[in-house]
Amino acid sequence: MPTRRSADSTEGEQLFETAVEQFDAAADLIGLSDNIRTILRSPKNEIIVNFPAEMDDGSLRVFRGYRVQHSDILGPYKGGLRFTPGVELGEVKALAMWMTWKTSLSNVPFGGAKGGIAFNPREHSVREIERIVRRFTHALGSNIGPEHDIPAPDIGSNAQAMVWMMDTYLNSGSGGDRQNTRRVVTGKTIETGGSLGRDKATGQGLAFVLAHQFDRVNRELEGSTVAIQGFGNVGEHCARAMAQMGVTMTHVADHTGAIMNGRGIDAEALWRHTSEAGGVAGFDDAEALDVDEFFTADVDILVPAAIENQITTERAPHVRASVIVEGANGPTSVEGERILIDRGVEILPDVLANAGGVIVSYFEWLQNKMSARWQLGQVDDELRRYLWEAADAIEAEKKRLACSRREAAYAVALARIGTVFNQRGIWP
Repeated sequence: MPTRRSADSTEGEQLFETAVEQFDAAADLIGLSDNIRTILRSPKNEIIVNFPAEMDDGSLRVFRGYRVQHSDILGPYKGGLRFTPGVELGEVKALAMWMTWKTSLSNVPFGGAKGGIAFNPREHSVREIERIVRRFTHALGSNIGPEHDIPAPDIGSNAQAMVWMMDTYLNSGSGGDRQNTRRVVTGKTIETGGSLGRDKATGQGLAFVLAHQFDRVNRELEGSTVAIQGFGNVGEHCARAMAQMGVTMTHVADHTGAIMNGRGIDAEALWRHTSEAGGVAGFDDAEALDVDEFFTADVDILVPAAIENQITTERAPHVRASVIVEGANGPTSVEGERILIDRGVEILPDVLANAGGVIVSYFEWLQNKMSARWQLGQVDDELRRYLWEAADAIEAEKKRLACSRREAAYAVALARIGTVFNQRGIWP
């Protein structure tokens, strides 16, 4: 059934409406039963916690946090935790739903979840962030767990935040189980049980998916140009991985502005600049341009790796790239995607393209469970294999159903979930 959009909906609610609309389109394609569709259209659990944390001046502030658990039919809930001032329930619901499709498509034994705390970490000291994270973890209590719900980093959070979550959770349980539960979060530092390659996994995965697409159509990747929106963890590692494949980054944009250099922008130099300046604006070896001009860049590849709803009906007609690799979740609106497809632009959808993070999170979870440590080469080889198998499954379904690549990705994911629902049934 089509989603009815309300003009009064918040951005987060509209994002969830988009997620449901995409789901319904794929469910129609494969004839998903009404009963399963009814279950999957809503999250299983929506958790909102309001908790106090002490500021450096001794005052207390109350923060709001979210954890939405969409489905655990394939395994423990899995999904990131973002720290942004505008995070809201509708947004987290959409992201949790997308995680369910992403884990199923990737064929890892996880479900889908997402979480967030409504605050801006740039406005707080390290000690304040630690207290906020620990208090949030304590407030969640048994709503997370190593075989129940496993958070990971997302926008605004990082490996250190995951270590604080892990430590708080471990110290809230019985002594004998502590070392057994380090896998309650993934994306940790290497020293505390994280996996080699996890920090670069999403960006590296984007490059692997792009290489698969170019190889599939017998197109040469070396010598191509790319524009990357967002130069945080995902954008930076994507730029580095693509550079190793011979791709030149000529345009970059983030929350501070947009820059370009037709000769190429060095990822390492730009990363040093952004680490000091807080964004790409003001980088010496490039010229400034308007953000809307960024989306019209004359490049081969466009990587939206920032936030949702960036390629809209206003921007889609002017995109000049022939391939879009979605590094962010939901960067292309439904209407914008229709315009791009009509124009012949190839879209490598988020549920495939940015799945590297959750795949390597699964590897980290496995390593913790086995008290093992994989070498970086093994992590990269396995990541490539998982992504390319998912990409092959999508292309086969796209051909069979004569549909878009996103619809084919959803169809693969939903078919797997539907099979498990049918085999397990609903009880009691």
